[in-house]
Amino acid sequence: MSENSFNENELNTTKVEYAKCPNCGNNLKFNPETQNLYCEYCDSVVDFDKDSNYQELSIDSVIDDQQTWDTTAKMYYCENCNAKVVLSKSETAGLCPFCGTAHVVSLDELPGIKPNVVVPFSVSLNSATDSLKKWANKKAFAPTKFKKKISPQEIKGVYMPCYTFDSNTSSVYAGKIGIHRTKTVGSGKNRRTVTYTEWRYISGSLDHFFDDVTISASEGFTQKELKSMGGYAAENNKVYEDKYLLGYMAYAGDKPLEPCWNEAKDVIDASIRRLILSRYCYDTVAYLNVSTTHQNVTYKYVMVPIYVGNYKYRDKTYRFMINGTTAKTTGKAPVSPFRVLGAVLFGIAVAVGLYFLIKYGIDPNSADASINGITNFLADKINV
Repeated sequence: MSENSFNENELNTTKVEYAKCPNCGNNLKFNPETQNLYCEYCDSVVDFDKDSNYQELSIDSVIDDQQTWDTTAKMYYCENCNAKVVLSKSETAGLCPFCGTAHVVSLDELPGIKPNVVVPFSVSLNSATDSLKKWANKKAFAPTKFKKKISPQEIKGVYMPCYTFDSNTSSVYAGKIGIHRTKTVGSGKNRRTVTYTEWRYISGSLDHFFDDVTISASEGFTQKELKSMGGYAAENNKVYEDKYLLGYMAYAGDKPLEPCWNEAKDVIDASIRRLILSRYCYDTVAYLNVSTTHQNVTYKYVMVPIYVGNYKYRDKTYRFMINGTTAKTTGKAPVSPFRVLGAVLFGIAVAVGLYFLIKYGIDPNSADASINGITNFLADKINV
């Protein structure tokens, strides 16, 4: 820790996502590795209290006067991908972090409720960059330029909005499942084995508690992308505090609570079906009717941390994301047609080499059947 260290009581803050360094007056930022605030100009460090006693909110008592984003924050809107990014008044958005374009305009209104829980970044930008490089290097067909260009300047830290739901479920079910059997029928030349299904009717009940079923609250951050991030451990949850957002962007949620709860029920229903079927041995399901009731349903509006980057290749933009707590990387890398062609030609060359080895009676497992051996062998035959 720097000698320029301060207590939160000395911190000159406002109610939004920016705070001034008490030593030099520049903006402070949140440090994922030390979980405090720091000044990149004078190396001052500012500690603040982290509250883990967040509340689960009852879905039956959703009220209209929930706390909203502070009026001194503002929203930027991307005309290309429709992303809505929340920043403090002291910050400006140049490029959209989600599609990398410059079609970003400022909006006066900042609708939507303010989150009540945040998962702070715990992976630094440099560590996220290293993880991205390792991920990119595993993409055999990715262009070399793509792998070499990756740098911290290409990546932005962003908080994404999600709802998490808890529910005590009680289900009753009835269904019909089958096991495939075989038997021998006929005699003589007509003797043969046939397959048939032995059907069984099932019924019963299942009680199960679902904890933190997480649903993206943003149209621009799909459920598939959220799932591919690998999840966020509940022990990292903190009561929402503007200080965690210092130096980062926040994506404004554009999906209301009710449709997100409907998505969560779909996820829960699918899980209940799997739990029921796991009780039985079966090969096929004719039908399974399940009726589920939910009790004591609660939710949290959570901001989760991700690093986002974009790469444009052949007029197409590729987006990649890194989990801000685990560094797990996901996305789609560009594919170089030259690398694909090279792999195809190499495969053809190996196939041709094996053909000649077999034709001329050389054991494919011998030393002469190595790549160099195949190359020399083909060259010798061509020169004949």
